[in-house]
Amino acid sequence: MASLPFTVSGLQTSSTGGRSSPTLLCTPLMGTTVDQMLIEMQKAKEIGSDVVEIRLDCLRNFNPRPDLEFLVKQSPLPTLVTYRPVWEGGQYEGDETKRQDALRLAMELGADYIDVELEVAPDFNSSIYGKKPENFKVIVSSHNFHNTPSAEAIGNLVARIQATGADIVKIATTALDITDCARIFQIMVHSQVPTIGIVMGERGLISRLLSPKFGGYLTYGALEAGAISAPGQPTAKDLLDLYNFRFIRPDTKVYGIIGKPVGHSKSPLLFNAAFKSVGLNAVYVHFLVDDVKKFFDTYSTIDWAGCSCTIPHKEAALRCMNEIDPIAKKIGAINNIVRRPDGTLTAFNTDYIGAISAIEDGLRGLNGTHPAVGSPLAGKLFVVLGAGGAGKSLAYGAAQKGARVVVANRTFERAKELADKVGGQAMTLAEVDNFHPEEGMVLANTTSVGMKPKIDEAPISKQSLKHYCLVFDAIYTPKETRLLREARETGAVIVYGTEMLIRQGFEQYKNFTGLPAPEDLFRQLMEKHA
Repeated sequence: MASLPFTVSGLQTSSTGGRSSPTLLCTPLMGTTVDQMLIEMQKAKEIGSDVVEIRLDCLRNFNPRPDLEFLVKQSPLPTLVTYRPVWEGGQYEGDETKRQDALRLAMELGADYIDVELEVAPDFNSSIYGKKPENFKVIVSSHNFHNTPSAEAIGNLVARIQATGADIVKIATTALDITDCARIFQIMVHSQVPTIGIVMGERGLISRLLSPKFGGYLTYGALEAGAISAPGQPTAKDLLDLYNFRFIRPDTKVYGIIGKPVGHSKSPLLFNAAFKSVGLNAVYVHFLVDDVKKFFDTYSTIDWAGCSCTIPHKEAALRCMNEIDPIAKKIGAINNIVRRPDGTLTAFNTDYIGAISAIEDGLRGLNGTHPAVGSPLAGKLFVVLGAGGAGKSLAYGAAQKGARVVVANRTFERAKELADKVGGQAMTLAEVDNFHPEEGMVLANTTSVGMKPKIDEAPISKQSLKHYCLVFDAIYTPKETRLLREARETGAVIVYGTEMLIRQGFEQYKNFTGLPAPEDLFRQLMEKHA
């Protein structure tokens, strides 16, 4: 199953079958006491959730009638009652009849929804036949903690769930690859009954974020990062504030950052705030991608409008493009991909623009106001650590500005390959400490040495930093790396990785939207969150 038929028109016509109202945001309550759950309910309401899921299996001493009566009546939001058994990934290990009795009681006491597992749903649903209150709905759920089956198998599963008399179908699978989400999207779009489709795990995150695009009945958002009820669940606050969940519709364009790892990326924060500030119908998400080609083959319609590309895909993604900007082609790495209206993919490299302009401004500050003629990098000895995608960007960008480039890499062959392309010199990282043919050199680190969690490491010794007038570090988690701290202590001008991030972001935004980037907004957000 290569390219899926995701067309906007198809989505809109089918979403009238599956749902007429926007996707609900449900927050699971994981408190171990009734009082804790009451506090959590209030919090969920304050955050902006629509429904709370009362997870009875989390309660330590559950006393069905008084506890349910209290929780259902006191809840400031509609309630979904779940009593998940161990055999379906929950915590309840007791008697099955008692468990189902509690769910029937929840219905009688005014719960809005209950969630019952497919395995017991036929018997359970026949036991309440004719007794259901008017607006009460039964969610019949199936959880697969191993993988995401084929589209055909999921279709059969939906039919089985429907056959039990479910009001709402819930399917949760596990993502082994981000493309697994496509099969769940397909089911949600074409389902004639209200459907909750979730792909668990970090690779399944987009199934949760994009639920409103594909007509999902409901999606789950945790109260806080530590209180998730299933793997890969985002917080309700992030869904609403970071991903603009309420603004996502069937025709919303999807952008994102592809990488591995990718969860640390601040890009969604910048782009979603920018989109919202100008009212663009677009969302920007984290794409944890293992296989770039498979990703582009699967998500191939114009609704998947473009992406930023980070480690380790900046080179592999090149092979999936229809068109490559000439400078990006020379660098041999891309970080910005735009889908044209005809569906083709065009790639750019905005890293080198972001980093080089930040370094130039740093040098200008050092030399007093430099005449606007030429680049302050012209003639400088420019040492790049690392020969990967970002290393190539900086080496090529600096050479283009007239700098004399030295490339240092863990393996000499890779350093030499890049140095030859830019007419520079090559060495291993181990040799950099003793390399100082002149004073006032410029250093650019593009290795991951010093990145979280190993923040006490630095790629070169403090002693050797005194030969540099400016030091740039592409790492931005943490903002202040050990390398930058030590460079400042030796008197060099420092340029943060966040500066490259912001400036290359300006360029990407321009490529994505055709509009100038809201630079002040980007800067305020980076200042606040980085």
